[in-house]
Amino acid sequence: MTAKEDAELAGILGEYYADPLGYVMFSFPWDTYAPIQLVELEEPYASRFGCKYGPDAWACEFLDSVAEEVKERNFDGHSAVDPIQMATASGHGIGKSVLVAWLIKWIMDTRPFSKGTVTANTAEQLKTKTWAELGKWHKISATEHWFTYNSGRGAMNLAHKKHKEEWRCDAQTCREENSEAFAGQHAASATSFYIFDEASAVPDKIFEVREGGTTDGEPMVFDFGNPTRNSGRFFEQCAGRFRHRYKVRNIDSRSVAITNKTRIQAWIEDYGEESDFVKVRVRGMFPSAGSLQFIPSDMVDEAMQRETIEDSHAPLLIGVDVARFGDNESVIFPRIGYDARSWPARRYQGLDTVQLTGKVIECVREFKSRGVPCSGLFVDGGGVGGGVVDQLRSLGYAPIEVQFGGKAVNGKTYRYRSDEMWGNMKDAMPKLCLPMRNETNALDLKSDLTQREFGYTLQGNKVHLEPKKDMVARGVASPDLADALALTFAQEVSPMIRADQIAHTMTIHEYDPLEAA
Repeated sequence: MTAKEDAELAGILGEYYADPLGYVMFSFPWDTYAPIQLVELEEPYASRFGCKYGPDAWACEFLDSVAEEVKERNFDGHSAVDPIQMATASGHGIGKSVLVAWLIKWIMDTRPFSKGTVTANTAEQLKTKTWAELGKWHKISATEHWFTYNSGRGAMNLAHKKHKEEWRCDAQTCREENSEAFAGQHAASATSFYIFDEASAVPDKIFEVREGGTTDGEPMVFDFGNPTRNSGRFFEQCAGRFRHRYKVRNIDSRSVAITNKTRIQAWIEDYGEESDFVKVRVRGMFPSAGSLQFIPSDMVDEAMQRETIEDSHAPLLIGVDVARFGDNESVIFPRIGYDARSWPARRYQGLDTVQLTGKVIECVREFKSRGVPCSGLFVDGGGVGGGVVDQLRSLGYAPIEVQFGGKAVNGKTYRYRSDEMWGNMKDAMPKLCLPMRNETNALDLKSDLTQREFGYTLQGNKVHLEPKKDMVARGVASPDLADALALTFAQEVSPMIRADQIAHTMTIHEYDPLEAA
């Protein structure tokens, strides 16, 4: 192209700054290049572009959703805006890598001096699938002559020919030891973007490091993957504690034009619609339970949907988990019988033992003022928790001290007391009522309950839950909420008689012994 033609092309592409679907329809030869004519455009897209072929309907909807996010932020070229963050869990064969290629091309072509990093679950996936797909679409794009595409192992990048260092996208392997390659990426006047393909298997450390590249300009994050794991950052983004930060989609393979419907139907017949195999590979849903997951997700979901039944004879039990580290929370969790929903857990950060003791007493007194005495006050007595136990005792309360690392009462089944409490809590789950999904603490509690993994001891086959330090090491938050609830299952207690029940326990006699006197 001549310089004038290039300038005209740049002007046209500028019109697609907030229209990625329009860019895809303009930039690639849908009318003339048979290899990409795999899907006929559905309405309203066929009429909108006057073209027979184009992206699948789910991809059209996705790209239009990105357009809405761009328009909402209205980036002015210098004032930083909130990152666009989208997470998509899907079944197999929907064309994720193709959409990744389109997103890279749209950002690079419409946002001068943008910088991007792309990764996938394995080096082989990254090179032969994700990056190879980009090469295919780049070669037939309207801007193929603007950029240099490299696919050599260890040097996979797409760089502008005149601004190789300032305007580029790099493919990086996702090994945890390579996490620094995802740091320091900034584009204050353009877009810093990250795209993770097969994100379920990307280490949590990589997700954490990329956060630094979303603090200026018009940042964007796009994560795609089969929902293979019920733990990890991708799960948290799609179904856990970070869900509110992302635009989340679940794509069923059966709804996508290019998938093999005969093969999918065979899977459904062989494994069943509700099997984890079909959920993950077809329906784009996370499995009911990971292979090492101690409490299954569907068990927690049922507890969050179950109707609460009031039991005036059930005991009030209060669990107090004491924070040991700066990022951890101290949690006070009340439960009456199987009702762990009606009284939200109380969460605190930065309290010393005196302050936390005061909060515990405040909770006990609130229930007592309603005529509901506390039948069991279970306090985590390990580490600094011992100070809370001592202060409660000195003030006339009767806390039951629980040592998480203590010996289990049922030593044949569980290794430690904490394993046993969690086991008791799991056994109660079919009757338990947990906060509903839209209520306070619900998503965080579900993450706590479902992210903890377990194994068995080498001798005796005793249940041994994953230590909290190991959870933190793999990027999972300390399960403070779940620990506080588990404390209420440390042992069985009899209910205290409530004030409104005293009258029913008294016997009334007509004989008055004082009358004879």
